[in-house]
Amino acid sequence: MPEHAAPPPGDPPGIDAPDANAPDADPPGTNAPDVDAVTHAVLTASRLLVAVSVRSLASVGQPVTLPQLRLLVVLATHGDAKLVAVAERLGVNPSTAMRMLDRLIGAGLATRRSNPDSRRETALRLTPAGRALVEQVTAARHREISAIVERMAPERRSALVSALTAFTEAGGEPSVPGDEAEPYPLGWSDTHANHNVADSRQN
Repeated sequence: MPEHAAPPPGDPPGIDAPDANAPDADPPGTNAPDVDAVTHAVLTASRLLVAVSVRSLASVGQPVTLPQLRLLVVLATHGDAKLVAVAERLGVNPSTAMRMLDRLIGAGLATRRSNPDSRRETALRLTPAGRALVEQVTAARHREISAIVERMAPERRSALVSALTAFTEAGGEPSVPGDEAEPYPLGWSDTHANHNVADSRQN
């Protein structure tokens, strides 16, 4: 009676070896970080960016909070605006926006005037001092972030651009062309109005 040849060593019969060339397969020898690890890294980076923003604001020597600067940024970006429109863009109640605005007007950074076509409407705008403050904070923030990026190896800068682009696209944040003036120096845009964050402590 003939003897059966033993199967060659390797995977047990009936089990296919993984295809290393499959499109979803990770490169050999690499372990992709899980969602929690990536989330932790992003939160850590966000703390750094907030700290940079706080230092940039402190460098101009004006007694303005980050939420108040955010209001100035909205006026700098959109020009004359109504209170309701500003509140919507900030994602706060009109009463909260009014309290912030009153303090900015008192500091000479913003002003209000009646709409000549409708006395019941008030138009809000930056003063020259308010616009200068936004520009100074933006420039200070840009300098500090540039200094941090310069300390990174070139290949890590490329990886960071790719990672941050993918992250902002996944979050639905519109990109800002590099050759245009930065309209949101603290990273805030009109998309935040949809969050409807009404926190009276922001003033």
